[in-house]
Amino acid sequence: MLKLTDLTVRMAGRTLIENAEISIPEGVKAGLVGANGTGKTTLFKVITGLHGSETGNIHIAKGWRIGQVAQEAPGTEESLLEIVLKADEERTTLLAEAETATDATRISDIYMRLADIDAYTAESRAASILAGLGFSERDQHSPASSFSGGWRMRVALAAVLFSEPDLLLLDEPTNYLDLEGALWLESYLAKYPGTVLVISHDRDMLNKVVDSIVHLEGRKLTFYRGNYDNFEKQRAEKRELIEKARIKIEGQKKHMMAFVDRFGAKASKAKQAQSKLKAIGKLKLPAQLEQEGTMPFNFPNPEKLSASPMIKLENVDCGYGEDTVILKNIKLNIDADDRIALLGSNGNGKSTFSKLLVDRLPFVSGNIVKAPKIKVAMFAQHQMDDLHADQTPVDHVRKLMPQAGESQVRSKVAQMGLNHERMGTVTAKLSGGEKARLLLGLCTFHGPDLLILDEPTNHLDVGAREALVHGLNNFEGAVILVSHDRHLIDATMERLWIVSDGKVGPYDEDLDTYRKKVLKDAKTKRKEHILEVAPDIAEPEVAQEIAEPVEPPKPKLPKKDREELKKELAPLKAKITEKEKQIQKLNEAIEKLDSSLATPGLFQNHPEKGEKFSKQRVEADEMLAKVEEAWLELTTEYDEAMA
Repeated sequence: MLKLTDLTVRMAGRTLIENAEISIPEGVKAGLVGANGTGKTTLFKVITGLHGSETGNIHIAKGWRIGQVAQEAPGTEESLLEIVLKADEERTTLLAEAETATDATRISDIYMRLADIDAYTAESRAASILAGLGFSERDQHSPASSFSGGWRMRVALAAVLFSEPDLLLLDEPTNYLDLEGALWLESYLAKYPGTVLVISHDRDMLNKVVDSIVHLEGRKLTFYRGNYDNFEKQRAEKRELIEKARIKIEGQKKHMMAFVDRFGAKASKAKQAQSKLKAIGKLKLPAQLEQEGTMPFNFPNPEKLSASPMIKLENVDCGYGEDTVILKNIKLNIDADDRIALLGSNGNGKSTFSKLLVDRLPFVSGNIVKAPKIKVAMFAQHQMDDLHADQTPVDHVRKLMPQAGESQVRSKVAQMGLNHERMGTVTAKLSGGEKARLLLGLCTFHGPDLLILDEPTNHLDVGAREALVHGLNNFEGAVILVSHDRHLIDATMERLWIVSDGKVGPYDEDLDTYRKKVLKDAKTKRKEHILEVAPDIAEPEVAQEIAEPVEPPKPKLPKKDREELKKELAPLKAKITEKEKQIQKLNEAIEKLDSSLATPGLFQNHPEKGEKFSKQRVEADEMLAKVEEAWLELTTEYDEAMA
């Protein structure tokens, strides 16, 4: 369990968290959410001891190992696989000791412990994680120094996942991932055996991975049961209850004040009037939930919509010269009203295709026909480095409006979502989200016909991402989007194109189908790697599944014999029925506990009861898993006997 009591945290003279209390039971997967700048990352630093607290205590279960992604990505000459394997410090230490140990008893203990921690499957597990995060087998054996910072951050993520800490802290883990890596990570975390606390603004990840939400708002921490959608629902209900209570109390005050106004001057009613005034003073309005207001995104529309097709690609090959062709024989049309999401893992050519459309990369062969005077704008994360650190947003915009007055320039900056204070702040001191807003505003300044967005959400919180959805839907030009945020894709895009194996073309299925394909491909690669590195010791059942031919089905027994066999198996069937009843009862109990845990204000008003329900919920989950496993074993035994 992770328990914070009476916690107050300050940073640079500013109070971020004040007298906050929260308990996260063992086994819970919780999303830490809140507006940018509220102190989520600082809270992680407090939990890990990297930043002190003014008051309060942090209690972590005895023996728990805490893991988080290293702040500096590895850039050594070691291979990626070696870096990830070293993250399991116990395994590394034991293997080193095994090389020098001479005492027979100690050697025996070492190898028994190595077997206990699955040391002999370590390489296959590490390779599986790296593959899931987008590294090919060749990549895994390459030195870390040969990769960019973003890719090395993936290695750091792989290392902490491989080490399997009891408490896993993840701060925006999808920021360095493509859609395929984000899909794999979701699947991995959903099955993670330990306790997880993840900072994320990715609505889909929070809905699919976590079972609880910790909300940091108004310097307080509030625990909600359920995923992000459930959190929003509970919060809306809570706001509605508070508003009703506020209206009721204001009505009482108004009624009492009317009595005071009417009879306050009369001597016979003076005492009653004073009593009413005291009563009015005691009526306290309930604290309102903060409204996390988000500035909208306003993208200037094209001056005149182009005719379709706006861009026509005919048998186009592109890359970095004739010797390095990345994409071949592209035959596509982009219409004036297209909304296209590009799928495909990093390295397959999404950025190459985007650069081709924006004329930052010449094509090698073929032909491209564009509508006259077409304007194409592109936003990419690396372009944030092109902002001038010593200049303000006003300075950046003034260059695009040299003839405009100061008020006009500032009005334009305000439309980008930067308030009066921030528009006069040098870029170096802006947050990531503010820089993204500025860059989006600069890219779209002249009303593009086609807007290309490459991972625009990396520094945006949930509210800003929702504002981006509305901004894109209000934009009248065409949009091509590369993003790991499925909610953004689902809410704004109408077509899917896939970039893979040197080709670009339509993908006729939906995102759910694509997700299944990505996870299936990752599983297949994992099996193939296991067979290659350790077919005799690493997951033999997987090796058998792939290597051995499928046995022909057994002939069915005659009807009479089958009836006799059923009688013999009746006790086994009864056990199966009993387990099914237990599963049903446990599911009903879990539903009731979830309902109780969703009670507004439970953890604030009745913390002991909330903690009790949370513990019971975890215990019920564990019991359900055991009963389901027993049911599966019994069912398998029955089916095999009846086969």
